[in-house]
Amino acid sequence: MLRREPMQRCALAECKGACCLHGVWVDRAESELILTHAQEIAAWMPETLRDPQVWFDGRREQDPFSRSGEVLHSNVLPDRAHYGGTACVFLGEDAKCALQMAGQAAGLHPWSWKPFYCILHPLDLDEQGRITLDETAELLAEEGSCLRPAQALSALTETFAPEIEYLLDGCNRYCES
Repeated sequence: MLRREPMQRCALAECKGACCLHGVWVDRAESELILTHAQEIAAWMPETLRDPQVWFDGRREQDPFSRSGEVLHSNVLPDRAHYGGTACVFLGEDAKCALQMAGQAAGLHPWSWKPFYCILHPLDLDEQGRITLDETAELLAEEGSCLRPAQALSALTETFAPEIEYLLDGCNRYCES
């Protein structure tokens, strides 16, 4: 995370939420929070996707790094207009996340209802649960990486400072010491 790389953050207006191509794994507790606020979130979704029963695809997995230890997957839908031809059910108009827009509209931090793994992306967790980033050359070649080439070098900790600070604050609230 301390490496300096010639990269910068994505430009949502250009990538149109390419990172939302495959959906996201959502902690069971996060899914319960999302469903608790379904009416507020649904207001930011297309009319055909406002039923919370279509928001998750039924897949569940054990995840030692999630708060509850179990994650479920958001539904991924065909979308010919989106990068790769599919999109997460929560990808709304203007390539903005319905979860983020609803949280913000409720007066909360925009990421309050967003899943951990969405906030973390394109960072990831390794087998020991440490925050990592894949080789940047490979990531820069992928449109869904949330990174773009840059002229200047910048540290990953600077590039992803908002995400790291938000996640560390959440850990301070939820993680055991």
